[in-house]
Amino acid sequence: MLFTKQFQDVRSKNYSRFIKFVLDRFVAAIALLVFSPLTLVLAIAIYFRMGRPILFTQPRPGKNARIFNFYKFRTMTDERDSNGNLLPDEKRLTALGKFLRQTSLDELPQFWNVLKGDMSFVGPRPLLVKYLERYTHEQARRHQVKPGITGWAQVNGRRRLDQFWDEKFKLDVWYVDNWSLWLDLKILFLTVWQVLKREDITQEGHVTSEEFKGQVERRS
Repeated sequence: MLFTKQFQDVRSKNYSRFIKFVLDRFVAAIALLVFSPLTLVLAIAIYFRMGRPILFTQPRPGKNARIFNFYKFRTMTDERDSNGNLLPDEKRLTALGKFLRQTSLDELPQFWNVLKGDMSFVGPRPLLVKYLERYTHEQARRHQVKPGITGWAQVNGRRRLDQFWDEKFKLDVWYVDNWSLWLDLKILFLTVWQVLKREDITQEGHVTSEEFKGQVERRS
């Protein structure tokens, strides 16, 4: 009897994952079409304000730590000091870039990542490749599912949690263990609500996230 119930639970979970897979691709394709005029306008604005490239592209680890190219609209210039070093992020962030971040419009190119199957609409946010070797075994479990445009950690603090990496990763792993289609819908609703209210867009006093140093480095 217990085995039968476990089998049914696994079968139901697999069915739900298939639905998520289909919905991700379908909604991403529709979104790319619907937002194509806005995407074109933003691309032109970025070109004239910051030049090329229009997109910020970076390798990120996905499901099972498979590396893929992650896309966002560019929000910072490449301005450098007299020695050729990039200026601090806060000095390179343009007014347009700040607007894109506050409205989350810089995330629009990630619809292409979802359509390609690299990402999902909901899942742990894809972080830097160099972090892979810094995770504990438990933290690395966040890579058991596809990364998302938004996630459980983001609707429970968004970037404020980036200065509390342990809490962020616990939320990511909780999502992995408790995933359901209903949970995804809840996260999407909360994400839209946060974007409309422009809550927790960036850390106080920071333009970008603080670096995750890993367990060993932070104890030293």
